Amino acid sequence: MADATTPLTASSTVGTWLGDPVGGPLIRSFLQQAGVGADALGPVSGLPLQQLVVLSQGQLPQSVVDDLVLQVNGGVAPEVTGEDPGWVEKVTSGRFAGKTVIVTGAASGIGRATAARVAAEGGRVVAVDVSTDRLQELAASLPLAEILPIAGDITKQDDIDAVVAAAGSRIDALANVAGINDDFSPLHETSDAMWDRVIAINLTGGFKLSRAVIPVMLASGSGAIVNVTSEAGLRGNASGNAYTVSKHGVIGLTRSAAFMYGPQGLRINAVAPGGVATGIAMPAQPSESGTARLSPFRSTIPSIATAEKLAASITFLLSDDAVNINGAVLPSDGGWSVQ
Repeated sequence: MADATTPLTASSTVGTWLGDPVGGPLIRSFLQQAGVGADALGPVSGLPLQQLVVLSQGQLPQSVVDDLVLQVNGGVAPEVTGEDPGWVEKVTSGRFAGKTVIVTGAASGIGRATAARVAAEGGRVVAVDVSTDRLQELAASLPLAEILPIAGDITKQDDIDAVVAAAGSRIDALANVAGINDDFSPLHETSDAMWDRVIAINLTGGFKLSRAVIPVMLASGSGAIVNVTSEAGLRGNASGNAYTVSKHGVIGLTRSAAFMYGPQGLRINAVAPGGVATGIAMPAQPSESGTARLSPFRSTIPSIATAEKLAASITFLLSDDAVNINGAVLPSDGGWSVQ
């Protein structure tokens, strides 16, 4: 049983659980039953156990975490007092006051965390996603914030036009967050359908929405765009062919626009996440050859970040705090890119 003075809870890190004489065997036993080795938890050792519910995309239900907490504490739910929460998001009041910010992919993961952070800091958020229900959940979760949910597909011009119309005559910032994975396939295995869908959402959608908002920004003489690329935009061994190409393209899109519009008061930057605990869907049938080739390199990910940590990087670049930064690609990857 965990020490009575420092009981293990859902907020305790995975590493703390693995190192506990009771908690460690409990987690390893669960993983063994699921056919997963404990070494798979290495990259997430610094995350709270609770975060694995999100990261598992439904494979680890909340009930399992609750049961583990009860078991390690002798069947008694511990009272959480004085526990070190680790990194805590610190909201800067009023940082986006009076500003209208469009955030795509806002219904989940990094997009939702970014939309919530901007709203908490006083911004008017035009929250864009294909999921109407989850957008409504976001707005309902922040009743005092100014969030305008817009259900739309950024690959469709009519939907992009609707987003810009909803934003109105002033658009101060845009966060192009929406994105999907590929199936880890190498080039010769990449299907037309996989290529077209990944490029359309990850690259073309951000291009089209940026193209639509830039004239509004130019009219006011200022504006900030942050495009979400990836560690896969910096290297070739982080994902499959289509995803890697799309994220390299995002960097080209960013740098070209930064060069073209910088003298006119616009700032266009990119954030390159590494491993992030989000709800982004993993491929249902990943390429066997691609997975085998990538696995040794993906195992070197130093840490898995929460979506809120990425939102901190994105909102910094969107805000006036980044006034002198244009055309930058900021790796927010726990140091993966320096390996």
